[in-house]
Amino acid sequence: MPRTFRGHESVDAALSVLATASTVEQLRQAQAVVLPLRYGLNLEQTAEVIGLSPGWVSRLRNSFIGGNVLDARGAAVRGGRRRQSFTVEQEAALLLTFLEQASMGGVLVVNPIKLALEKALGRTMALSTVYNIPHRHGRRKLVPDKRHPQSDPAAQDAFKKNSPRRSKPSKPSGPKVRRSG
Repeated sequence: MPRTFRGHESVDAALSVLATASTVEQLRQAQAVVLPLRYGLNLEQTAEVIGLSPGWVSRLRNSFIGGNVLDARGAAVRGGRRRQSFTVEQEAALLLTFLEQASMGGVLVVNPIKLALEKALGRTMALSTVYNIPHRHGRRKLVPDKRHPQSDPAAQDAFKKNSPRRSKPSKPSGPKVRRSG
């Protein structure tokens, strides 16, 4: 005796996806749920109607029931920012002071933003994350910091002034000519 299909609680959601599907993959995924549960088709019949193998029909059904709607490539559509440190509104409030300062010069310096973010979070942040935050808020005119935070300008000047002079370049040696005498 064949097993009964699960997912009766997903039929209403699948019917709404059938009405609003924007890709073929979303349509097939919703059909893989609706056809067996609403019209009593088995996996092989459903696969024949949809135009896929029974294995793919099973995969589509399980992903829809699990809450993953597919995109145009057949991958699960997952929205949102999963590893966010701040909400978008909190980021905008933090960036506001830097945007006001940058309105005169038109550029944002990344290092002060990074320091403020790290202070607010209480931990270090990757520089790539800091560069992504202004981009999320429509600002792309960024410049890196002009100097390394651990640099010592006095030591650099002392090195420049006291460095040895370059030696004179050696004279090029040409072919030796013998004089016959």
